[in-house]
Amino acid sequence: MQDKTKGYIYILLTTVIFSTMEVALKMVAGVFAPMQITVLRFFIGGICILPFAAWTLRRRGMRLERRDFWYMAFTGLLCVPTSMVLYQLAVGSTLASVVAVVFSGNPIFVVPLAWLLFHEVIHKNNLLALLFIVAGILAIADPLHNQLSPVGVLLAVLAAVLFSFYLLLSRRVTRKYGGMVTTCGSFLFGSLELFLILLMGWTGPGADFFAGVGLDLFCRVPFLEGINSATLPYFLYICLVNSAMGFVCHQMALLYTDAKTVGLVFFFKPALAPLLAWLALGETVEPNMLLGIAFFLAGSLVSLVPDMLREKKQARET
Repeated sequence: MQDKTKGYIYILLTTVIFSTMEVALKMVAGVFAPMQITVLRFFIGGICILPFAAWTLRRRGMRLERRDFWYMAFTGLLCVPTSMVLYQLAVGSTLASVVAVVFSGNPIFVVPLAWLLFHEVIHKNNLLALLFIVAGILAIADPLHNQLSPVGVLLAVLAAVLFSFYLLLSRRVTRKYGGMVTTCGSFLFGSLELFLILLMGWTGPGADFFAGVGLDLFCRVPFLEGINSATLPYFLYICLVNSAMGFVCHQMALLYTDAKTVGLVFFFKPALAPLLAWLALGETVEPNMLLGIAFFLAGSLVSLVPDMLREKKQARET
């Protein structure tokens, strides 16, 4: 019971921290360049998680193999320079509350991807949950009235799908070493890969190429500009709390509970994040947003509850 209580405390902390992520990033928009804050927050976050990853390896009496470094470099490429870059662009293109709600659908996207790529079993409730999520995205985007940037919504959807792909492919290393090690490796490798890409933007040919394909955000990114006594608290919150502590709490919740229970984080976030965006940023919650949130909550319930009941039944039978 004590472990379960710890697990629920970590779930609560994770929910609050993850629900403030989009708000915090929106607050520093215009202060830090989008790619600057992306590469720094994952590098610093990875460094902060490193002691926990080392502790996990020592506790298990394991050492990383060479092929696992290559694998984490690949998953890091999926996470930071692809999914999280699109996520950051989405935050800059539309409301923080929209990105928060849409990105919360990433655990549900994992199921159809696992079925499509690895032929894993997919249940009817998972398909129904996916339909609810799609309906929620359409309600939020509201294409008939076109009040939001369709590009911003599309970027948030792509970021969520790619993050689901990252989670799915990370499972091999996660099952072997634990989520803390996988997250640390992906953050460090991914931030290094993004850093190398951004360095190309400081060369003449690289800058010309990025500008030519419409990726001016990758050109001459100022890595340390804007960090001063006034912006340091926001910067440290994003790097240490959002990008390090949040993921540590998430992994600790998994240690004391199970994946389905920890999935409650993405059940509560669609409701909490818009409230925080309203309080901190003054973003209004329109009726279409409320409808979209309702669809997301329904999708999460349809996905979580039957699977949790199914797992409990299997546990009793064994």
